[in-house]
Amino acid sequence: MSATRKKNRAGRRILVVGAGIATVGALVAALPAGAAQDRSQGAGGGWGRTVDVQLLSFNDLHGNLEPPAGSSGQVTHVHEDGTTEKIDAGGVEYLATHLRQAREGNRYSVTAAAGDLIGASPLLSGLFHDEPTIEALNKLDLDVTSVGNHEFDEGARELARMQNGGCHPTAGCAVDGKTFEGADFPYLAANVTDEKTGKPLLDPYFIWERNGVRIGFIGVTLEGTPNIVTAEGVKGLKFGDEVETINKYTKVLERKGVKSIVALVHEGGAPASGAYNYDCDSPGPGDGISGPITEIAKNVNPQVDALVTGHTHQAYVCTIPDPSGKPRLVTSASSYGKLYTDTTLTYDRRTKDIVRTSVASANHVVTRDVPKAKDITDLIRDWNALAAPIANRPQGFISADINGRGSTAYEKPLGDLIADAQLEGLSPADKGGAQLALMNPGGIRSDLVYKASGAEGDGVVTYGESFTVQPFTNMMNVVDLSGANLLAALKQQVSGSNAASVKILQVSKGLTYTLDMTKTGADRVVDGSVRLNGEPIDPAKTYRVAMNEFLAGGGDGFPALAAGTNKLVGASDLDLFNTYLAAHSSAAAPLAPPAADRITVVK
Repeated sequence: MSATRKKNRAGRRILVVGAGIATVGALVAALPAGAAQDRSQGAGGGWGRTVDVQLLSFNDLHGNLEPPAGSSGQVTHVHEDGTTEKIDAGGVEYLATHLRQAREGNRYSVTAAAGDLIGASPLLSGLFHDEPTIEALNKLDLDVTSVGNHEFDEGARELARMQNGGCHPTAGCAVDGKTFEGADFPYLAANVTDEKTGKPLLDPYFIWERNGVRIGFIGVTLEGTPNIVTAEGVKGLKFGDEVETINKYTKVLERKGVKSIVALVHEGGAPASGAYNYDCDSPGPGDGISGPITEIAKNVNPQVDALVTGHTHQAYVCTIPDPSGKPRLVTSASSYGKLYTDTTLTYDRRTKDIVRTSVASANHVVTRDVPKAKDITDLIRDWNALAAPIANRPQGFISADINGRGSTAYEKPLGDLIADAQLEGLSPADKGGAQLALMNPGGIRSDLVYKASGAEGDGVVTYGESFTVQPFTNMMNVVDLSGANLLAALKQQVSGSNAASVKILQVSKGLTYTLDMTKTGADRVVDGSVRLNGEPIDPAKTYRVAMNEFLAGGGDGFPALAAGTNKLVGASDLDLFNTYLAAHSSAAAPLAPPAADRITVVK
């Protein structure tokens, strides 16, 4: 961290962090001279018995510095009469302005995040290994964040570089003569340890302090991270139970005299409504939300006063009873910087704890009707200038929006398109001889939007846009897979680790089946309905199946796919996608959205 930045940050807070193995020592700063002379009174003042501490939070930014395109850049607002409207939201230039405006008049304000701030990023950030996003987060005055699963996309060493700085080991410095300085804020990874030493990979906790007000933050990611990240990304690491880890470090913080504690948890839930302002405490606390975070919240030590969560890209502000039955705040701010959560934590100086009955919280839209933050605009402009020669290359043409991430359907039009591109590119005998292709839905990171966001013209798909859809650059595999394993994989979409939150694979043309959602578990995939080019899948027969390396390793809860043999490694998913766009579209004959009629869904 530069001396100038250290000096600037010293004026905002004291940082105290736990010992980790990948950090560069404790990040400690001092309050400015005269800070101790604060003599204001009252609930929101400096030296009354209680102090209102503002907690601003967000999650799952995924390097979206510019406003997300299409439906990925919208949130849903529900009105009192039950009608809904879509609001354009997001863009870090606007997020910075909203956060800065929210902090005005708040003497005590801390900003935290719940992971996946980087990884699966659009080209503007992803092309430069997410250095632009870290620089933007520094300018946002982020105080602390937990890691998420996507912080491990490039492995532990690259995550350490995000924290500590330095040039990329193979790509070098993105800008000649400029060394990346790393994050000004601590990344927390309490439940991620080195398999050999048992030590935390990064700091497990952080203590924010101002004028004697102390709040501890514990950061964890989901225990199942190895199931949704490539094996290379989590090599040598162990991911512990979220509840056990939070409870362990809650006791550590208590021994240090810290009784006000917030858990930053990269795991989430599913509210009953997709509207950001939905009341998920109706008819009672936590009744309107389900998913993994509910069980975590019910079992985390009551000393923890609030949980800031993420991962599911949902928006909610709920109260879920803690083990003692007392309601406790659980929040999530959607994704891509479209929302931020503003929470008031009333701190009692005498007990050093949060007055739970006084906690108030709400999600706020990052609207685009406020002035852009100039420092962020300048940052985006500079990185865009570096990315432009690659980002602006035309790859193909579309006649209308082709929705992927923004689609709520099990079978997504963009998913069909991607699977078809993979099948076509890998079906030649010398390319693998694929007979079908499977694509994981989580790997589709955006939509293809018809309306131009830049100067290229409506309907033009640029390299930057295709990269945003397929940012992982996974290498494609073609493997021999028995019909029995293929059928088992389709059933694993709705059973096993995917039973609670189904993950429907996107399938290439020729593969069809029926999904009966009125049933439960594996029975949802109707026996005898799975066909390839009209012929029933034969359990005893061998099929050549194309999929990305993540799926071929059994990722996303598909162990049956890891049984593949006779593997051929092909081109990257992004290369196949761009090749397909070029081959099947032109300005005169743009590509239309696929019909998405391969999976028959019974509800």
